[in-house]
Amino acid sequence: MAQTIFIIIISILVFDYIVERILDYLNSTYWSNILPEELQEIYDAEKYKKSQDYQKVNQRFSLLTSTLSFVAMMLMLLLGGFAFVDNFVRQYTVNPIVMALLFFGIIGFVSDILSTPFSIYDTFVIEQKFGFNNTTVKTFILDKLKGWLLAIVLGSIFIALFILIYNKTGINFWWIAWLVFSAISIFFSMFYSNLIVPLFNKQTPLEKGELRTAIEVFSNKVGFKLNNIFVIDGSKRSNKANAYFTGLGSKKRIVLYDTLIKDHTTEELVAVLAHEVGHYKKKHTLKGIIISLLETGMMLYILSWFISNPVLSEALGTQQSFHIAIIVFGILYSPLSMILGLAMNVLSRKHEYEADKFAGENYNAESLKSALKKLSVNNLSNLKPHPAYVFFHYSHPTLLQRLAALNQLNK
Repeated sequence: MAQTIFIIIISILVFDYIVERILDYLNSTYWSNILPEELQEIYDAEKYKKSQDYQKVNQRFSLLTSTLSFVAMMLMLLLGGFAFVDNFVRQYTVNPIVMALLFFGIIGFVSDILSTPFSIYDTFVIEQKFGFNNTTVKTFILDKLKGWLLAIVLGSIFIALFILIYNKTGINFWWIAWLVFSAISIFFSMFYSNLIVPLFNKQTPLEKGELRTAIEVFSNKVGFKLNNIFVIDGSKRSNKANAYFTGLGSKKRIVLYDTLIKDHTTEELVAVLAHEVGHYKKKHTLKGIIISLLETGMMLYILSWFISNPVLSEALGTQQSFHIAIIVFGILYSPLSMILGLAMNVLSRKHEYEADKFAGENYNAESLKSALKKLSVNNLSNLKPHPAYVFFHYSHPTLLQRLAALNQLNK
């Protein structure tokens, strides 16, 4: 049985790698240095060629990194790497919590060290070449150190808590763990911008002036109480622009990147904000949280069927342990996770259309279209991806699809 599970694990990883390469190839067949007619009002020829070059460079780099990751995982499985690390930590402790912390700590640290050169190349070569990077060496190092600190503190707490619940509650662990981690998830949904974001970025309230007044007028018009409007120093790391909505209830806030404010008019910025407000008014944020919690509950329930079975650990050549079983289950669960992810992408794209429609009907469709075009061009977005690639990877409709939907509002 253990050998069968091992073969299934290898098959899943190989299948996933092949599917991703096929999708990359299909996407590359849509590349062209000739500006398509439908994009002539969005890109000029020179900027479009630059966007195509950016896509090509990123795909080649992604092919390299994903292939190396795939090979590393295959070697870990075929040469007994996970069993080696498991046996190593068992020399120092028999406590299941300490064992798991050491195991995941070693795997995570080595993985991060090996991936760091590629992260450096991506940031300081690729992003620099195409005019996006503003990250200094100091910022990069501090981000890395802060990321490690967060992983150690939060990761240790979550792993220890999870194993403690399992050891104390037995067959009931899945729903108790679900309740505990649901509470933690909701907490971070509300306070992420207050607790985590300040470690990496500075957020300042939007100053009084034309933009804030326009936002407040719109908010009052649609009955959306919004006291928390913040500007984040996204330009500290990149020239790419964005905006997002976060939090629940009184903790909800709109966050605008300073790069977004710099490149857009007041009308365009209010249109982008109207889109974000649309997500809240249509209860997309709440639906997303509920679906995520239900998915977590289902995953924990399925996990509870297998976690105590020694065959999972035996499949990787070692004795029964919680942390090895988690590794094996994570791989075995990935096909179902992919299916759920595809469904979530479909729902997310539907929500994006609805938020666009809300902004178009309650503010100004033309301003939103103009903002979306600027965002896409400034970020060198691929405006003609292959439909299969969109289906698998896009949580948002393509720009052309969104523009077409907005044009229907005027008819």
